[in-house]
Amino acid sequence: MSTPLDTRAGDTAIDTGAALEPTVPAAHPLREFWSYFAENRGAVVGLVILLLVCLMALLANVLAPYGADDQFRDALLQPPGWAEGGSWAFPLGTDAVGRDILSRIIYGSRYSLSVGLIVVMLSLSCGILCGLIAGYAGGLIESLIMRLMDIMMAVPSLLLAIVVVAILGPSLTNAMIAIAIVYLPQFTRLARAAAISEMRRDYVTASRVAGAGPMRVMFNTILPNCMPPLIVQATLSFSSAILDAAALGFLGLGAQPPTPEWGTMLADAREFVLSAWWVVTFPGLAILITVLAVNIMGDGLRDALDPKMKRS
Repeated sequence: MSTPLDTRAGDTAIDTGAALEPTVPAAHPLREFWSYFAENRGAVVGLVILLLVCLMALLANVLAPYGADDQFRDALLQPPGWAEGGSWAFPLGTDAVGRDILSRIIYGSRYSLSVGLIVVMLSLSCGILCGLIAGYAGGLIESLIMRLMDIMMAVPSLLLAIVVVAILGPSLTNAMIAIAIVYLPQFTRLARAAAISEMRRDYVTASRVAGAGPMRVMFNTILPNCMPPLIVQATLSFSSAILDAAALGFLGLGAQPPTPEWGTMLADAREFVLSAWWVVTFPGLAILITVLAVNIMGDGLRDALDPKMKRS
């Protein structure tokens, strides 16, 4: 026959055992993100290549064998080191005025990466501002902002960039402004759609009831939950900005000679496509590899940041 003391002792033992059950700590957000991102091997390779290109841009003064504008008059259009008539003093050959192509590609990475970064920052910040205002305010303000974005999207992107550069004047700075204007509608529409979706959530209603003002609701409550798709779009736009900057440089509307920007290098080499293949090939490969690496990495970011793509 059990006594009350025995019952209490048994309950205590049971409670103690329940309290001793191990608890699994929640994974750190960055660790969880990396676990999903690392599942895409191609994205990891793209990230490594992009980091190497960034490292090359930062250490251009150390890695480049010569200056970007150093000319060697006795080595005009010299083939790469492994080709007939080439010299390993210029591993990738020289251009029409005797400049080392490898050095110019290394220094050119600074310009191409800077263009992509500045363009994305400009268009992303302005697009977030316009999109949040349109999604939060609604009505006439939303209609005015979105119709302006529709008009900008109705014009082909490269044509719009050419028009803007033609108005402002050909230069690398004006090319970046033009490309940022071209990408503005993408970020605006994406931010507006995400803001409208988040405004229906209970936490936004609770924030309003608590007395939060419009600016606090937009930037402190809604914006953090809209960032994942914007980050993915920014990554993909980074590679597109490099391509568009190269296209404008090829047309003579971007960076002006003798700036070692990859698109400008292609423009300078147009007349030597058949006679000196290396002058065109290596800057084109630099653009191809960088853009491909960023796009593959963007796919990995999309898979890691989109909850619908994650495993249950």
